[in-house]
Order: sequence, then structure tokens, then C-alpha cells
Amino acid sequence: MPELPEVETVRRGLAPVLEGERLVHVEARRPDLRFPFPEGFVQRLVGARVTGLRRRAKYLLVDLDRGETLVSHLGMSGRFRIEGPAAAEPGRFHRASSDDPRHDHVVFETGSGGRIVYHDPRRFGFMGLIPTDQLGTHPWFAAMGPEPLSGDFDGARLAAVFQGRRQGPKTLLLDQRTVAGLGNIYVCEALHAARISPFRPAGRVSRPRLDLLAGTVKAVLGQAIEAGGSTLRDFAAADGALGYFQHSFRAYDREGEACTNPGCGGVIRRRVQAGRSTFWCPACQR
Repeated sequence: MPELPEVETVRRGLAPVLEGERLVHVEARRPDLRFPFPEGFVQRLVGARVTGLRRRAKYLLVDLDRGETLVSHLGMSGRFRIEGPAAAEPGRFHRASSDDPRHDHVVFETGSGGRIVYHDPRRFGFMGLIPTDQLGTHPWFAAMGPEPLSGDFDGARLAAVFQGRRQGPKTLLLDQRTVAGLGNIYVCEALHAARISPFRPAGRVSRPRLDLLAGTVKAVLGQAIEAGGSTLRDFAAADGALGYFQHSFRAYDREGEACTNPGCGGVIRRRVQAGRSTFWCPACQR
């Protein structure tokens, strides 16, 4: 599933093509994705102007001048593809797509001739239209914790959430109520970089190490965004480009390989934790 860096990469790719543009044609080629489209979905979008693109956790938010926000979640295999004049612009959208057109489920066309296609073979993604001023109280967002790249996420936040908890730090970091948008890949990477065991009771991690962990989470996410995210199966940016951060993994998907932390000498192991693969180094993550 695309995580925060992948969704941020998509947002950055779509922003130059959508922001300030009016949607002149919208086509929903089926009645649903993971969930049914909201009532009047096409009619509520056609004629609206896009005032901005944002990201909240793993959701893409397209603000409209009608007081609504188009909310999109990519699910397991969803992605946006840019076509039209912008696709041919030198240095920006230049890669051809080999997507099977049978899985092109939603098409957006702008007044300047841009064409954005939502493609989703597995149809685990979904879209909704929510009043912009009610986003914070909507069930999709109401219980979410702070954004990990914001000033509201720090060691103090982790200390408050981890206090007295017996679950491992990884389990709590994946809980969207602790911090919004973190997924399995980047939690494994951050814990490895901070040398904190994913299995240690969270309440026993010292405050200095929590300060370090919060900073490491921000650093890992920043590096992943600059690399265009990670492409393991289906993810591609809106211009068709693949992410490259998977080539920088230090723990995730490196079972049996040497630990890259300086002076460690250990070996990366894998264990299933809460139904997900956890990659860590027993030698240096304590």
C-alpha cells in the first residue's frame, strides 16, 4: 500500500496540473471503487475549480471552490496518470504508461486540456466528497494523530502515547491515532536508524531515545519523499516515474543481509508482528 511519501509524491506531481484549473469533464466508469461513489459525484465535480491540493496522512485532498473537498485514498494499487498537453511538457510528464485501460475507472479533464486518469486494478482505493470545513470531524480523519512532518510530532508526543504501554514501538507508531500516515516500511526504517527494538515495551523507551526516534521518523520520510517514494509493486508517480527509495532500504526487506548501522556487525532478521513483516537487527536495536 502506498504510504505517506508515495502519496506526497503524487500530490506534488498533480499540483501543477490541477491547482487553479476548472474541471470541465468528469467520467466515473463504474458505480464504485472500494466503496460506492457519493451521490451526484460527477455533477458535484463538473464546473468546480481546484483551489489547492493537500495531503492528510495517506489521503490526497483536492479542495474545490464549491466548499467541498475531493478525498482520495489509493488503496493497494491505485494511482493517477497524467495525460493531455501536460504529459508532453519537456522535463515534467514524459513517460508513457502501459496501464491496462480496463482498470481506468475515473477520468478528470481540465479547462486547459489536462487529463488525469485514476487507475486501480484491485479497486481497494476510494473517493469521497466532504464539506471542506467538516474534514476534521469526518470519521476518516477525526481520530487521527498529528502529521509526522509537523511540529506537533516530537518526543513529547511519543512520551505521552508510550507511557505505561507494553506494546512495541512499531505497533504504536502504526496506530494512526499516535501519528498519521506512517506505514510498515518507514516505521521499520526509522526504528532501525534509531536503534530501537520494535518489540521493546514502548513504556520502557527513554525520553532521549524518543526524541531521537521522532527526529529519525522525520528524516526517513524526508529522504523517501526526495527519492519519489518506494516502488515495490504497483506504485508510480503521476508522470509514470517509479520511486527509488527502495534502493536505500537499511532494514525493510533485507532479511539475512548485514546490518548497515556503523559498528554493528549484526544481521537483519524478519518476524511477523501483528500480521505484518517486521525487519530489524537484534544486535543493535535494543
